[in-house]
Amino acid sequence: MSNGQWRSDALLDSQPVQQVLVLNASYEPLNVCSVRRAHVLVYKGKAEVIERLDRPLASATTTFPWPHVIRLVTYIRVPRAVQRKISRRALFARDGWRCVYCGSAGGRLTLDHVVPRSRGGDSVWENVVTSCAPCNLRKGNRSLEEAGFVLRHPPRPPTPVLFIRLAAPHIPERWSPYLGSLAAASAA
Repeated sequence: MSNGQWRSDALLDSQPVQQVLVLNASYEPLNVCSVRRAHVLVYKGKAEVIERLDRPLASATTTFPWPHVIRLVTYIRVPRAVQRKISRRALFARDGWRCVYCGSAGGRLTLDHVVPRSRGGDSVWENVVTSCAPCNLRKGNRSLEEAGFVLRHPPRPPTPVLFIRLAAPHIPERWSPYLGSLAAASAA
């Protein structure tokens, strides 16, 4: 490892964790990554800096732009049929941290299968919802009709921006043009 590389690493390690928005070649938001990962992608020619912060990223011999938004040079095909696995954090965020049956935001939230697994319900985004513990207990192993429950909104797969919002809870204003209406929709 060269001395210049070591100094660059030391600079990155001394800074608070900064996140960089990663765009596909088509400018579609893909994910977020660390400044270090973004710098490596740019240095290897796999990405280009679209937005930079005012401060430079300095090594012993040169300076580089501090990336804030990068765009991959080659388009990455994201299969739409392959959905991300369900996590409680993503599920609760998708449902606005509220029970889909009663709308309560307080108390202990649980994961509930709309069609119970014992009745053939799968663990897929379209069949899993956020429920408060009392509603989940009341519904039990019954269908919505049997329990007399109504969903406040139908379960659906989350948007890709939801995962960006989970990775970077504070979305910088300069990312808004790249996240578009999806950012506003996922914030609601």
